[in-house]
Amino acid sequence: MARPLASVKSAYVVAAGRDGWRTPTRASAAGQHRDRVFLSLFFADAALALLATAAALVAGARAARSDRRPRRWLHLTAALVAARLVIALVVLGRGLLLADSRLFVQVPLATLPVAWAVWRPGRAAVQVAAAGVTLSAWWLYVPFGPQDTGYVLVGSVAALAMIGGLSTGLGAWRRSGTRAARVPWLSAVFLLVPAVALVLGGQAGAVAPGGHQHAVGGGGVGVGVGVDQLTGPRDREPDVRVTLTAAHGTVRLASGRTVAALTFNGVAPGPEIRVARGQLAEVTLVNLDVEEGVTLHWHGVDVPNAEDGVPGVTQDAVRPGQRHVYRFVPDRAGTFWYHTHREALDTVRRGLFGSLIVTEPDAARFDGIERTVFTHEWPVEGGSAVPALDRADRPARYAAGAGRKVRLRLVNSSTDPRRIHVGGARYTVTALDGNTVRGADPVDPGTDLLLAAGGRYDIAFTMPDTPVTLGYSGDGGTAALALSPDGTAPPADLDDGTLFDPLSYGTGTEAAPVAYDRTYDLRLDDGFGFGQNGFGFVSSLINGRLYPAVPTLEVTEGDRVKVRIAHRGFNDHPLHLHGHRIQVLSRNGTPATGSPWWTDTLNVAPGDVFEIAFTADNPGIWMDHCHNFEHAADGMIMHLAYTGVSSPYEADHMPE
Repeated sequence: MARPLASVKSAYVVAAGRDGWRTPTRASAAGQHRDRVFLSLFFADAALALLATAAALVAGARAARSDRRPRRWLHLTAALVAARLVIALVVLGRGLLLADSRLFVQVPLATLPVAWAVWRPGRAAVQVAAAGVTLSAWWLYVPFGPQDTGYVLVGSVAALAMIGGLSTGLGAWRRSGTRAARVPWLSAVFLLVPAVALVLGGQAGAVAPGGHQHAVGGGGVGVGVGVDQLTGPRDREPDVRVTLTAAHGTVRLASGRTVAALTFNGVAPGPEIRVARGQLAEVTLVNLDVEEGVTLHWHGVDVPNAEDGVPGVTQDAVRPGQRHVYRFVPDRAGTFWYHTHREALDTVRRGLFGSLIVTEPDAARFDGIERTVFTHEWPVEGGSAVPALDRADRPARYAAGAGRKVRLRLVNSSTDPRRIHVGGARYTVTALDGNTVRGADPVDPGTDLLLAAGGRYDIAFTMPDTPVTLGYSGDGGTAALALSPDGTAPPADLDDGTLFDPLSYGTGTEAAPVAYDRTYDLRLDDGFGFGQNGFGFVSSLINGRLYPAVPTLEVTEGDRVKVRIAHRGFNDHPLHLHGHRIQVLSRNGTPATGSPWWTDTLNVAPGDVFEIAFTADNPGIWMDHCHNFEHAADGMIMHLAYTGVSSPYEADHMPE
């Protein structure tokens, strides 16, 4: 019998394997696109919180000794807390979702007790102020979701009240000289809030026996529909039939370095699959010897739920010696890709991915030069990951006659966003994540493209009689693609240029709906939290929670859904919703004014506030996660679940 989502141990596992808590993901070389002002505010606030805590604790300790006056330390604390208040107000100007926890909890917990202590300095007032400043810093480093705001405030205020009462009463008690009076009662009460928070956080983040989330009841596609019933066509002959065999192998990069890889049909990236829009594709996955198990996810293609390739939710992982058949009909042309969704942090990086190109039916053959190019980082034994374009980890040169049309399909299969440099020709961005851009005009040479992890850009240009270079910021790598009429020109050295902005590119903006059936807010934080492997620092919190405790987004078929996303941390998060494409309505308060910005993998940078929308038109239980697989492994995963849909699958592996 199909089980509800409550018992789906969706192995994100699922998205990624992991081997313990990680340090925050390094800042990628694409970091120049980030909002430097917000990052400066973020790190300044974190530093001020620590400094204010240290000063407040010194003031509190001195207040406990009647012969030492804490005024100087108290005034220093007040100045540091005032600086935090200024930062919170500046952040508020960028959006309430970025600042609400600071303004409603963190800053009041520090400013009000400190103001009271400065006004009427005394032992109790100073010690309450020290506790308030420390709790303020605690809630900065251990982010909480909006659903927890009331509990956090009540618990913190209660602790401060107890500390004030104890401080007043202990003064007289300690003069009695009894041994019990010398017990550090204030410290015990102060530590009560973090201790309770850790216990409750651990309970919220724990996996309940047999599962972690609950399915959505109600109507929709019907009560009791299992994802295994939401399949592609089974009653007709396929138009395209492909077999992909996953196996261990070796990949040789252009430099001669070798990779202990995982391959499809003996190559990595895997074979390109081409199918026309409206055709039925049948892909048989065979696992020869990949012990982790393998699935196939069709990134960006809105396949039926059973064909989505998420182990523990839409299917069981395919074990060595097993096979699985996928059937789907692409509903739009464009550049897509496929990859395994089993232990993806390791297995995608080692080569289990490839391109999926969907063409228009009866389209004339492209009369020009067309290339699909992956930006990838290969794990070379005994060294750091090597950035490459496909397998070219050093400059590659190709001949392209002057006057010929060139189409480049760019796919980012690595974990970080990539800043793509294009120099030597004006080019047109013709598609974004498989969605045609309306009214696209050529951009100037040197305009850079920010390619999200998992994202795609299609660009086109007419080859001039001078060289054209494609390169990208790859952490010191030399990968580049040089096109020239005779194929001998080296790649040009390209500096960072103006960054292409999809928000205002092209024409034909569609009017957004005036009403939505459901609206959700997502706050992305970096800090300490509870995941499946315990407590640690992560770059992965959604509304103060990590998988499996992140609440499900619940929808009914036909709903128009609006989601507001605010990124309050310091690492990029490429958010990918399976089974649907989303429309960007605005970024940082600025409405989209160009061609409708449709995407399936949205890079959300620090300080960004996005409004997006989608239509719930593909029933199922869908994964919604950060496509930086390190962040997904840490717990940046949630589900989009339709009413009445359940899953019969259970994960047979959880992250270690």
